[in-house]
Amino acid sequence: MRNQILDDLKTAMKAQDKLKLSVIRMVKSAMQMEELNKKRELTDEEVIDVISKQIKTRKDSIKEFEKGGRNDLIETTSKEIEILSHYLPKQLTEEEIMEIIEKAFDEVKPESPKDMGKIMKLVTPLVKGKADMGKVSSIIKEKLK
Repeated sequence: MRNQILDDLKTAMKAQDKLKLSVIRMVKSAMQMEELNKKRELTDEEVIDVISKQIKTRKDSIKEFEKGGRNDLIETTSKEIEILSHYLPKQLTEEEIMEIIEKAFDEVKPESPKDMGKIMKLVTPLVKGKADMGKVSSIIKEKLK
């Protein structure tokens, strides 16, 4: 994963694709910061986590831009998300997410919202990086009511 990002950085430089180049540079620097903090090279899963955080930050930014009516920034940020999404594993469909959640409910048999942690513990490893965790969490909360 790391090598693919570095290769894409070189390709973007050669193609003079300024947007892609800047996005990949931001990801690369975020990866380097994480490696400095962990004092080792990141695994592919950790690189996916870094990219997911970058996407989440941009989605939050889009919400703020919508409040301010900044359509130009929304468009640019959406393109950045599209570039970053290229590095994530194939995203799960809503049906696949529901199936995973149903299996977790069958296994845990929750009795109240207090069992949210138990369900998330089962679901998270199966959907992490493949689905929006905020969406997964809200589905589980809704089912626990």
